Amino acid sequence: MSTIQIFDPALCCSTGVCGVDVDQQLVSFAADIDWLKQQGVSIERFNLAQQPQIFAKNVAIRQLLESVGETALPAILVDGQIKQSGCYPSRDQLAAWAGIAPARSIPIKQVAKKCC
Repeated sequence: MSTIQIFDPALCCSTGVCGVDVDQQLVSFAADIDWLKQQGVSIERFNLAQQPQIFAKNVAIRQLLESVGETALPAILVDGQIKQSGCYPSRDQLAAWAGIAPARSIPIKQVAKKCC
């Protein structure tokens, strides 16, 4: 199984899921990361605001930031290779990179109620 590293832009906390105006994309991504961890996937997540030294020490990330700038974040590395930058991947993409089956979605049945 692969190791996935996530290099987030500067966020207020380790996941960015805090405060009064929470970005739904970050909420969904945090859930995807939790799901991957439950599947046994090795995941490391770094926040530019809290761990800038890790960004500076990683050659691939440092070069990406020098050539593109902070708009390259988030950047996703799989086994040390950049797989995606500039946006968060889907759960299916993460699962494929980790070498596991994607999560099966459970259809939600809509129940129609009679109105009086």
